[in-house]
Amino acid sequence: MPEQKPVTVTKSENLQTSGGQTGGIIRQNALVNLTNNICASRMIAKPHSASAIHHHGDQDTVVFAFSGHGTIVSDGGKKRENLAPGDFALIPAFAEHQEVNDGDEDVVWCIVRGPGPQPKVVNIDDWGKS
Repeated sequence: MPEQKPVTVTKSENLQTSGGQTGGIIRQNALVNLTNNICASRMIAKPHSASAIHHHGDQDTVVFAFSGHGTIVSDGGKKRENLAPGDFALIPAFAEHQEVNDGDEDVVWCIVRGPGPQPKVVNIDDWGKS
């Protein structure tokens, strides 16, 4: 049997803005550099904000909408998927997208990404310019 690693817990009150950032969004690393396979972070979009257009390189991203009502914009800015608390989304590797909060309350999402020990963020100037 392989050596077992300990369970790791990161308390929400200990999360700090960290890792790759995208304008308009607060990203807080939660579980990073623990395994080469997966990492996790918390994303906060303040009211009436939008991220820059970006992608996450070779990492697939799972989003769990924790609170607030946010939108993932994709397909060159033509497609909008609204997420309410409890919803999940998959953003495939290299998929250009943007997070948008048109509402009056914070949007908080749990982000799980892999492969890799840290989240990757590649900001781009415009759709199709990566």
